[in-house]
Amino acid sequence: MTYIAKPPLHHPTLEKNGVGYTRRDYEGKISTLCAGCGHDSISASIIQACWELDIEPHRVAKLSGIGCSSKTPDYFLGASHGFNTVHGRMPSVLTGANLANRELLYLGVSGDGDSASIGLGQFAHAMRRGVRMAYIVENNGVYGLTKGQFSATADNGSKSKKGVVNSDSPVDLVAMALQLGATYVGRSFSGNKEQLVPLIKGAISHGGAAFIDVISPCVAFNNHPGSTKSYDYVREHNESVSRIDFITPRTEITAAVAPGEVVDVRQHDGSLLRLRSLHPEYDPTDRHAAMAYMHTHQARGEILTGLLYVDPLATDLHTALNTSARPLNALDADQLCPGTGVLARINASLR
Repeated sequence: MTYIAKPPLHHPTLEKNGVGYTRRDYEGKISTLCAGCGHDSISASIIQACWELDIEPHRVAKLSGIGCSSKTPDYFLGASHGFNTVHGRMPSVLTGANLANRELLYLGVSGDGDSASIGLGQFAHAMRRGVRMAYIVENNGVYGLTKGQFSATADNGSKSKKGVVNSDSPVDLVAMALQLGATYVGRSFSGNKEQLVPLIKGAISHGGAAFIDVISPCVAFNNHPGSTKSYDYVREHNESVSRIDFITPRTEITAAVAPGEVVDVRQHDGSLLRLRSLHPEYDPTDRHAAMAYMHTHQARGEILTGLLYVDPLATDLHTALNTSARPLNALDADQLCPGTGVLARINASLR
């Protein structure tokens, strides 16, 4: 096996952001995923989002589970904190880290197998507890590391590469996130960077539990006729519900599509991505309407993308628990151990 390292030197003329970093400073190791994998496009979008937000890399903690998607944190933000947990346990480890140090920005990266199967309970509790994080699922509908078995998000009737038809109902993580109380919910497509980058920027900046489901076709096992998560199927059935403009004191990022217009955008690989602009009447602040709207279009075989729901007054787990304003790892012994008198009062209150 040949290992190829990235050159450590940067060209002196590379553009820097507001905190003095180039985009290269937000990269990681060279990807070992299959050429053309949608997950690499998601990594590139995360890099771009963090660079544009002027986030210092060491302020980010990235956590993942097991799977193709959970390998990707190695490919971005190489100078950040990182922890690769066991299968499906990323949300609880991230929750613990968040409670210990609330000053970091938490990025949870997972996959459909990692979150919708063995980690489904962990996903549910992280959403309902309002853990402040950007939770990104790289959703390809298969177990790519173990030769393409259907995952729990595979649509009923979807056909595998070997010709097997899935007879199970799919788990819709977006619908679950909406129902469980997530305060920022979006869905996107790995091939639509113009939409995905602002969605990620909004999730990182959000004050509560933010969840983004990203359809990311598996080029090895789930990019064939009959798959509902292939590149061609998603392009043909993608309808955007909103134009995502994350406005900062710097340059505004916009989608170059007029309201009601359909535009074919040619990608680097020569393929076409068909974008449909937002519906002006769509209200992303109505949770119940978002769920109904999503189910209506789902019945038509359409995949809604964009910012589906946001609570502008969101709070997080620290607010609910009334935790210390200082991170636990910054408290000294006197604050962590206030004495036997305080302990006695706590014990008395529990009797």
